[in-house]
Amino acid sequence: MNITYILLAVVVLFVLWVIASYNGFVTLVNRAKEAWADIDVQLKRRYDLIPNLVNTIKGYATHESEAFEKVTQARAAAMGAGSLAEKGAAENNLAGALKSVFAISEAYPELKANQNFLALQAELSDTENKIQAARRFYNGNVRDLNTKIERFPGNMIAGMFHFAKQEFFQLEEGAAAKEPIAVSF
Repeated sequence: MNITYILLAVVVLFVLWVIASYNGFVTLVNRAKEAWADIDVQLKRRYDLIPNLVNTIKGYATHESEAFEKVTQARAAAMGAGSLAEKGAAENNLAGALKSVFAISEAYPELKANQNFLALQAELSDTENKIQAARRFYNGNVRDLNTKIERFPGNMIAGMFHFAKQEFFQLEEGAAAKEPIAVSF
């Protein structure tokens, strides 16, 4: 009789551990999804600001059409990117294109004094900071999920219920990719 109760207790404890582990994985996956949604919101905000910024600068720098086309193409590529690696590469291209547009603005003092331009520049700078914070939050959640998937005995539960590791959202290596967009007044 005692052995039956002991075996039953062990089985119940095992089932409770599996349930708790499964729920822990679900929580981590949902946190990573939520963090990615935060990045998406900030990226959409950036995408919405870019046409206004380009149109404001176009009024002053009409002969700089190549730079504006690059920004437009980079924005479209970033919006259409599928995988995390593609998204990261597209975002790096967009950041580079934006840097060139801000470099153009340096040559036009009257543009740098335009209130609309200054407001858009401040909004974009704020958005870049929010993207960076959202990216760190997402990568922290992915790190926690991936660690739990790799560690024993969680890896058994992860394998049983097909929880998969997720990719980090990283910038390309290199000094140019790691520099923030320069915003000067």
